[in-house]
Amino acid sequence: MQFTVIIPARFGSTRLPGKPLRDIAGKPMIQRVWEQAGKSAAARVVIATDDDRIEAAARAFGAEVCMTRADHPSGTDRLQEVAAALGLMDSDIVVNVQGDEPLIPPAVINQVASNLAANPAAGVATLCEPIERLEDLHNPNMVKLVTNQRNMALYFSRAPIPWPRDHQQDNAGTGPVPMDQDFCRHIGIYAYRVSELNDFVSWPVAPIENTEKLEQLRFMWQGVAIHVVQAIEPVPGGIDTEADLQAVIDLLK
Repeated sequence: MQFTVIIPARFGSTRLPGKPLRDIAGKPMIQRVWEQAGKSAAARVVIATDDDRIEAAARAFGAEVCMTRADHPSGTDRLQEVAAALGLMDSDIVVNVQGDEPLIPPAVINQVASNLAANPAAGVATLCEPIERLEDLHNPNMVKLVTNQRNMALYFSRAPIPWPRDHQQDNAGTGPVPMDQDFCRHIGIYAYRVSELNDFVSWPVAPIENTEKLEQLRFMWQGVAIHVVQAIEPVPGGIDTEADLQAVIDLLK
C-alpha cells in the first residue's frame, strides 16, 4: 500500500497568528509536523500552503511544497487541489495531517491509511479515542462521534453523543452526564480516496455540515461511509493558543 501525506498550512490564525512558523525549540512548527510525517510509511509528504513565507521556510528545510489558492472554503477543498496538482489517481490514498500537530505519532498516520486501504466500502477513514473527563464531553470544540458495529461512523457532533435518555438532570438542565458508558472524541486525522475528494468539491454544503460546522458531515450526507477506530497511540491535541505552544516547547525541552 502506498499513500501520500498532505499537510495544509495557513499563515492566518485568529488565536495564534503565523502559527506554522512559530518556533518550537529551534524549529518552526511546520517543520516538526513534516518531520513526524516523514517518519511514517508515506511515499510522499507535501506541504500545502497559499503563503510565500511558509513556502520559503518549507523549501529551506527541504520539504516538497504545493502552492494553492487562497480562497478555499474548507481544508478539504485545498486537499483536493493538491491531489489534482500532484496528478494522483482516483484510487490513490491521501492522508491529511494537520499543520498544527508537531507531536503527531507516525504510527497513527500509517494506521489511518491502512484502515482505509483495508476497507473498500469506506471512502474516508479517521480515528478516535475515549473521552475520560466530563468537561471534555461538554466542550463543543471537542467533536464527539458514534459508530456502528462495523466501525463505520453514524454521526459526528459537537454535542455529547450518544445521549443517555434516562439521565436525570437538575432543574437548570446542567447536571453532569454519567461517565459509566463509552464516549469518544474525534481525532482530526483523515485518509481519503482521491475520488472522494473530487466528489466532495462538487457537492453543496450539507445542512447538517452547516449546522455543526463539521466538513466530514458532507460525506455522510452524501452516503459516503467513514471508517473509525481507536488510535493505536495517544494523539496530543493541536496547537491553537500561546498556552498550547508553550506546553509543547516545555515538553520538548
